[in-house]
Amino acid sequence: MNDWPQRIHLHEEGPREGFQIEPGPIATADKVRFIEALAATGLPAVQAVSFVNPKRVPGMADAEEVASGIRRRPGVRYTATWLNLRGLERALATPLDVQGALQISASERFSQSNTGKDTAQTLNEQRRVIAFCQARGLPIQSAIVMTAFGCNIEGPTAPARVLERVGQLLDLLAEVGLTLPTLRLADTVGWASPNAVAAVVGAVRERWPDLTLGLHLHDTRGTGLANALMGLSMGVTRFDSSCAGLGGCPFAGHQGAAGNICTEDLVFMCEEMGIATGVDLDALIDCAHMAEALVGHPLPGKVMRGGSLRRFKTAH
Repeated sequence: MNDWPQRIHLHEEGPREGFQIEPGPIATADKVRFIEALAATGLPAVQAVSFVNPKRVPGMADAEEVASGIRRRPGVRYTATWLNLRGLERALATPLDVQGALQISASERFSQSNTGKDTAQTLNEQRRVIAFCQARGLPIQSAIVMTAFGCNIEGPTAPARVLERVGQLLDLLAEVGLTLPTLRLADTVGWASPNAVAAVVGAVRERWPDLTLGLHLHDTRGTGLANALMGLSMGVTRFDSSCAGLGGCPFAGHQGAAGNICTEDLVFMCEEMGIATGVDLDALIDCAHMAEALVGHPLPGKVMRGGSLRRFKTAH
């Protein structure tokens, strides 16, 4: 019997993951309505938008309007992503909960496709981000290594490459006397298998045993929940997820880069295992149906079809 965590922390990314890749258009008011519904389910954090070039990601052209339109719910963090300092500056000008974050890709070619920067340029940009955050008293709360398990453009990612990238980020922080609260390992385009998760998480844990780890898992090839289960078995308690399985990466190198693991599917699995999530599953299923109506096509979530087991359990 595995010693499962007692509780996990979910970071809902459906509004950003999903609406960045949908051809749309999706009305700003509908995006806000969806975000507010997600926040009402008990999710502790909802990623609302991404501050990126609207010419490259038209679905995020209304990021400021969405951020300003949300009626905030106490106890919920409303987050965002960005790819450069310009994006961070835009985020800070909104009411969202913006914290310092670093990012790098294990794949050189994905980095060039995603941000137009190679690894050396990315590291220079992260050094500027650190200086920017320090000057404004903004703490660096997390870092993410994208394509930590593989890349459609470059191929498999060796754990040694992930260790190299993590070490480079930690070295940047050490230059100014900072440490890293949380490291997220991202299966950006869905290459991970349970064995790969075990190898990469195990390698990072062996090198930096005190580093808190999170997983950003995509379900491109149907292994998302299995990968999450492997992470849980290794004590990982922080997961990014996406309501109804919304989303995908627009710079992945093919059209099959499915969204994050489905939030309601992960919540169902964990709750059935006795792992608390703090989320109202039935309310989350309602959100999944709302998401499907907004995008106008079927979404890959499973529990949104089968429903929770609550009504069956209470009948006996």
